[in-house]
Amino acid sequence: MAKAQALKREVKKGQTEKQRLRGVHGGAPHSAHEIDRLIHERLRLGIISALAVNDSLTFNELKHTVKTTDGNLSVHARKLEDAGYVHCSKTFAGRTPRTEYSLTAAGRRALERYLDHMEALLGRMRKA
Repeated sequence: MAKAQALKREVKKGQTEKQRLRGVHGGAPHSAHEIDRLIHERLRLGIISALAVNDSLTFNELKHTVKTTDGNLSVHARKLEDAGYVHCSKTFAGRTPRTEYSLTAAGRRALERYLDHMEALLGRMRKA
């Protein structure tokens, strides 16, 4: 009973059970020595990288760029959007829906931190 009440309090604070179990909120690192696990996943890194070199991409352009399915792109793009790394805008061209993604300033900073972290790791490995 107490465990259920504690979980309800966490959910009320805006933290989902999945985030509670992971021990992080949004996947961002807590220190400079931790990798951003949200970006480190292959498909999400591909999404952020593609958006970093383009002002914006439509859903289909992004899907073809990262070579994935509609469902996978939707799930991973939503995680990046929830973290504030990606902005999603939905419009209509006539009757056809158009979903467009762009990288936010927070997403660009997160990618730069991630790349700096990976470069530092590679540098240490080469010295060893």
